Amino acid sequence: MNKIAITGIGIVSPSGIDKRTFWANIKSGHSAVEKITRFDASKYESHVAGHVHELDAYSNVSSRLLKKIDVFSHMALVATELAIADAKIAMESENLNRAGIFMGNAIGGWLYGETELRDLYIEGREGVSPFMASAWFPAAPQGQVSIRYGIKGYSKTVVADRASSLMAIAYGARTLNRGKNDFIIAGGMEAPVTPYALLCCNTAGIMTKNNDQAEKAYRPFDKNRDGCAIAEGAGIVILEGPERAAKRGARVYANIIGFGTTTDGVDRIHPAADGKELARAIHIAIENAKLKPEDIDYVCLDGDGTPLGDKTETLAIKEVFNGCSDKLICSAPKSIYGNMLGASGAMDVITTVLAMRYGVVPPTINLENPDPECDLNYCANKAQEKEIRNALVINRGRGGINCALVLQKN
Repeated sequence: MNKIAITGIGIVSPSGIDKRTFWANIKSGHSAVEKITRFDASKYESHVAGHVHELDAYSNVSSRLLKKIDVFSHMALVATELAIADAKIAMESENLNRAGIFMGNAIGGWLYGETELRDLYIEGREGVSPFMASAWFPAAPQGQVSIRYGIKGYSKTVVADRASSLMAIAYGARTLNRGKNDFIIAGGMEAPVTPYALLCCNTAGIMTKNNDQAEKAYRPFDKNRDGCAIAEGAGIVILEGPERAAKRGARVYANIIGFGTTTDGVDRIHPAADGKELARAIHIAIENAKLKPEDIDYVCLDGDGTPLGDKTETLAIKEVFNGCSDKLICSAPKSIYGNMLGASGAMDVITTVLAMRYGVVPPTINLENPDPECDLNYCANKAQEKEIRNALVINRGRGGINCALVLQKN
């Protein structure tokens, strides 16, 4: 892969909406996971999550439009505006026929869907909003961003469970490599803190039941881990070719230089127990980046917090970094704010480029009793200063989807 520059970032997260607040909370390891209070979740086995606060304070979305869209589109619009401003792109001067949008999410706009389906059964079809059909589906954020800015170039929405937005960013980078667009808005969004979405996540068996200590509930690689805490949010990056970025005089956070993806083909939900296909995805990404395993300075982990997920991720890294895994530093910063499902990859990319910029590895929090089978350096509980030249981001989806993206400091 020819390198693609990341020139702007936009963040909507439980740990903050502007990048300074977000990074301060990530660096300090301040947990943003809390009990769900916006509806009665007490009867669910897991009822803790990362919530976005103060979205309206950063939003320029009209009240008229808010009635027509789900919150996941709202978060995408806010994050996109922040990313465009951060990249200093003058949209009015761009050829928008050559601008693209690559988005990813796992579940779509379920709050809007749940609400309207309830009204359908209570009031009949007259009670359903005419905007129901266009508000809930996974491609809705892509459509709303396109309408907002008049973007008409080659675009896609990716639905691949928790790997969705990392795939979207990678496919966006590949599209720029092929010369189809001049720049791309890429990332992910998710809004799973709703009654039905929470039910589905609970029945999937991936969620923590440690409800009494919300801030300590999500504990990847800890011996007492029992699943993740879900979170809502959106992460958007601006992608450009390096020549265009240099011509604009744009600040480049980092470059995307490699990507790999495989599928386990073992189970419709769980990953393969040996981690070999994840290892192969990592190998592909590193080879695609024209690097060697020992060139990687930091790994941003998937860290789903389940016994099988964490163990197999550890096995895969040991296989790839054979002989140097004990020198490698890794972490799962999503333990701080929660697992954003389809938006996880975008947030991991943003967190990693900030880590590269500031020379700080973000911590894996709540790692108090390390699992003997998970014995890598996970940067437990406290950030560590480190120069990061090359970084690897790992995301995995149900059904054995494996993705790995390589970033390089500019």
